[in-house]
Amino acid sequence: MNPLAELRAECEKLLVDALEEAYPGAELPQVKYSEPPSPEMGAISSPACFQLARTLRQSPAKIAENLAQHIKPEKGGVVASAKAVNGYINFHTDAGSYAKLVLKAVIEGDESYGFLKTGEPKKVMVEHTSANPNSPLHIGNARNSILGDSLAKLLEKRGHDVVRHFLVNDMGRQVAMATYGWGLMGKPEPKSPAELWVGTIYASVNVITELKRFKADLKEAEEQGWVYEAQEARDEVDKYETAAVDLKERFPGLYTSLAKILPGVEDPMAEIVALNTAYENDEPDAVKDVRQVVRYCLDGFEASLGQLGIGFDSFDYESDLVWKRAADDVLEALNESGYVIKDMGAQILDCDWIARDLGLKEKWGLHPEHEIPRLVLVRGDGTTLYTLRDMAYHIWKFGFVDRVINVIGMEQNLAQLQLRIALAAIGNQWMGDNLLHYSYEFVKLPGVKMSGRLGRYVTLNEVLDKAVELAYMEVDKRNPRLGEADKRDIARMVGFGAVKYTLLSVDPMKQVVFDWERALNFETNSAPFIQYSHARTCNILKRVEKTPDPDYGQLADVKEKELVNLIAHFPEVYERAVEELKPGDITAYANNLADRFNSFYATQRVIDAETEGLIGARLALVDATRITLRNSLEVLGIEAPERM
Repeated sequence: MNPLAELRAECEKLLVDALEEAYPGAELPQVKYSEPPSPEMGAISSPACFQLARTLRQSPAKIAENLAQHIKPEKGGVVASAKAVNGYINFHTDAGSYAKLVLKAVIEGDESYGFLKTGEPKKVMVEHTSANPNSPLHIGNARNSILGDSLAKLLEKRGHDVVRHFLVNDMGRQVAMATYGWGLMGKPEPKSPAELWVGTIYASVNVITELKRFKADLKEAEEQGWVYEAQEARDEVDKYETAAVDLKERFPGLYTSLAKILPGVEDPMAEIVALNTAYENDEPDAVKDVRQVVRYCLDGFEASLGQLGIGFDSFDYESDLVWKRAADDVLEALNESGYVIKDMGAQILDCDWIARDLGLKEKWGLHPEHEIPRLVLVRGDGTTLYTLRDMAYHIWKFGFVDRVINVIGMEQNLAQLQLRIALAAIGNQWMGDNLLHYSYEFVKLPGVKMSGRLGRYVTLNEVLDKAVELAYMEVDKRNPRLGEADKRDIARMVGFGAVKYTLLSVDPMKQVVFDWERALNFETNSAPFIQYSHARTCNILKRVEKTPDPDYGQLADVKEKELVNLIAHFPEVYERAVEELKPGDITAYANNLADRFNSFYATQRVIDAETEGLIGARLALVDATRITLRNSLEVLGIEAPERM
């Protein structure tokens, strides 16, 4: 499963034996082996001589020369020689033996190759997406969903028991506004896509009520002769009237219907607040209506994300926590902790005091001089804040999992830190230790400014449709003889893969500027490029009627060695990616592997190579590349087409 580890183990055994002969009694230090700059300099390199220099009182170069003379490759099976280079010991492999070790491990491992299992499997919850159920998923939500899904896949392959959760933020004015508008219309069945339909109702109610307000402000300003105020109101009226035009075009009749009803309501905002209060109080009629509208939206989310193979094990409703009064128990525990300050009726948690008192800054890697802001738990008027409910939710989550990963935008950095501190304050520090905020920056589409309140967004479905359309044009151009159904299927895989790769390949803490030309580039650093390389390996293998026995010793070209060595690295690239939760490491690796494979294939004949043994060996190399590319794409949630 890990050829590179086997090679290192052999090198270390040879080093231990050589050290015992050259310097009896000396112990080999633990060091990290590295890869030399080029295959000609060896497969792996040991810097052990630099550490031995301190105890042996000799220069690293002299120790390396001495040890290299005592290394006996014949005692191993893969190492061919060892050479001293500037204090390092570089190990050269026997090309055939090492290629055989690597390629057999890949082909025999097949779907499991590279996915090293943890010795300490845990139950992990990945909470992602959790978009407000009052508007459609857009390209920004998509980064959350795609990151969360890839993290879950990485962790599952590592051997962890992973559950995927979606927190439904069904409390608050926005959801109540959408429900209120739906009620005014007579509670119709939604049109598809349902979440866009709900979002249009929400935006329409907002635009109609705001337009009425700003028109009244404009009239008053003009009557009073307030020039500056009149211009401000006029700008707002123009903005909302433009939004109204857009909304009328999306679902004809919906905006118009609400525009006829709403102006006749004396105080719609008061009725929306009353609906929200009734829902918070668990009143049956309000619960039935709000949950129905939320369900419409969630069904739309599931349909949109389902296209990408993304799903959830549970939808957890914020309202359930409110109705159970779970936050009351949390508030009581916080008050008993002694860290709550009371000021003019407000109850405030002193987060910096807790962090210093419990040594959390040092333990969690926080700057010792950075003062963590206080957290208001209860306002002066007695109303509670969301954080108390969030604490109750996390206590519930940790009741059945060992670790929680929250995929939430970076604007929540402080709130998530305060949440961890609050958990520690009530004696649940282990929860804070095992709660990770996986933060990310947002996605920018050049020339697009989104606003849910105005109903302006580029929906995820629109992005996917455009990606598939552009991919279809490229597939049709490259392979016009393919059947229509095959072209459509490949275009779907390529288009969806392009969107996922673009959002995964950029560091989460960097903004993604979505570029269509780059996302669908078939030539380099994109999902289509990697998928095309995978399809090429499949095409080569399909053309072979009978595979000759491989002679791995004939894989002597530098491009072949580079490819073998890169394939051998996949298990440890995967292991590092999952331990550090960096799916971007897999995207970079897969792109590099595809690039190396294409470079190999451009210069080396495969099915018509010079000898039968070389044909067999190169076919094994192609097959190992296919498996490794497919497995890399799998943990990214990207399909690997067999033809393109």
